[in-house]
Amino acid sequence: LPICPMNKPTRTVWNPARLDAAAFAQADALLEGQTALAELERLVEDLHLPDGGPVPGQVAWALRGEMRAPRTGQQPDVWLHLQASVTVPLTCQRCLGPVDASLEVDRWFRFVADEATAEAQDDDCEEDLLALEPRPDMLAVLEDELLMSLPLVPLHDTCPEPVPLGDPAPIVEAAPERPHPFAQL
Repeated sequence: LPICPMNKPTRTVWNPARLDAAAFAQADALLEGQTALAELERLVEDLHLPDGGPVPGQVAWALRGEMRAPRTGQQPDVWLHLQASVTVPLTCQRCLGPVDASLEVDRWFRFVADEATAEAQDDDCEEDLLALEPRPDMLAVLEDELLMSLPLVPLHDTCPEPVPLGDPAPIVEAAPERPHPFAQL
């Protein structure tokens, strides 16, 4: 896991796998990094990898923290902005060959004290909520966001090989229409 120093000169080193989100936001910190696709095991399961070949590519990501004044005059809220991009090989649902898909993440998260608070507020707010404790694994959050950005049906615009259509369905003659038993009533 990459451990990246924040953008401003300081002695603090931030660990995205166990991020102190409150301190990160108070420092107005920025983390930038790359993570090998192979480290995102759940995402790898959806990739087109012929013969179990190596997992190609890196996810470029950036995480920025900030404190925002709340709407209700309480303590400032902790916010993190996650951005990421990667191109992954998926299976074209038309020709079953590999098709490259660009995945983009651009998401804001507001942090609350714990999971119970996040669950209680989730229905009443539009933003995505995460808990400050236990410390979040932002690489797992990154993987979740990439999984949600996968296309529902990956397809080439034009498949590189003609797609065999198979035998046309046999034509079934319609059965003669039987008289309705109550038609004469």
